Amino acid sequence: MKDTQTKETITLAVAPMEGVMDHTMREQLSLIGGMDYLVSEFVRVTQYPIPTPTFRRLVPENTNQAKTKYGHPVHTQILGSNPELMAESASAAINAGATHIDVNFGCPAKRVNGHGGGSVLLQDSESLHKIMQSIRSHIPTHTQLSAKIRLGYEDESLLFDNVAAIEAANTNTLTIHGRTKKDGYKPPARWEKIGQIKNNTKMIVVANGDITNIESLLKCQSITGCSHFMIGRGSLNNPFIFQDLRAALDNKEINTRHEDLIHLFQSYTLKLQEHYDEVATLGRLKQWCGHLRLEFDFIKDNLQELRRSKSTKEINEKMIEIRARK
Repeated sequence: MKDTQTKETITLAVAPMEGVMDHTMREQLSLIGGMDYLVSEFVRVTQYPIPTPTFRRLVPENTNQAKTKYGHPVHTQILGSNPELMAESASAAINAGATHIDVNFGCPAKRVNGHGGGSVLLQDSESLHKIMQSIRSHIPTHTQLSAKIRLGYEDESLLFDNVAAIEAANTNTLTIHGRTKKDGYKPPARWEKIGQIKNNTKMIVVANGDITNIESLLKCQSITGCSHFMIGRGSLNNPFIFQDLRAALDNKEINTRHEDLIHLFQSYTLKLQEHYDEVATLGRLKQWCGHLRLEFDFIKDNLQELRRSKSTKEINEKMIEIRARK
């Protein structure tokens, strides 16, 4: 284990994930706690700047001093390729209450890349600089500005050029997913590349990719030299991961979370029902079960039964029944 000084300096963040990490899931994870901040799903900027009311609607934490109900900061993420539209949108986000702007250069989705956004921009260092510089010039100097990248698009040939271009725009923080777009999510994340970047930049570097437990966190820390870490899929697979990591860093016992998960599933259902209809709510619950199966055997062993549920009431009843069998 690391010493006390190291433990105190570790920063943990919840990654933005389109279609799952909306404000309802952010609130549930924040309720559990353990993280230092969360990042919103990207707000896509295409043919016109995004207006202030949209940022209040899509990132409702902006109406609460850019914090969740439970006090965790939420960074507003935007995605797009037009420097002026991105800058105007960032300014609108600040007007909505955002205190930190994050820019997505890492999304590997074909429909996003096909419209010139996300990781496709990693093929053009100059475009990265123009976007970040334009945003920086439009938002208050005290506002934190960050970007998230992958190691590259098809390969890593422009990695250090891309990092230099982003840093030259007075960007404060850079989150790096240790894979290229071509890699998708295939293991392993190349943490050693993140370490090389950290050694060659003054920006805060946040390591992202394949952090799922205390062992992987400490290994990533050892390889990268980072003290800032972002966890995405791991937080969906185990919503208690941030508390578990904090406990492990303090040499405390990590408790099983099966009963806690049942209560959280019920709480999440109620939160979803406040914002989505029955079909969408049930769909999100089934989607989450697909993630939870990777850490909870009682869900893995009964996943198909859960997915056959016809209503939110039925899936919650099945969850309780399945757990009672153990």
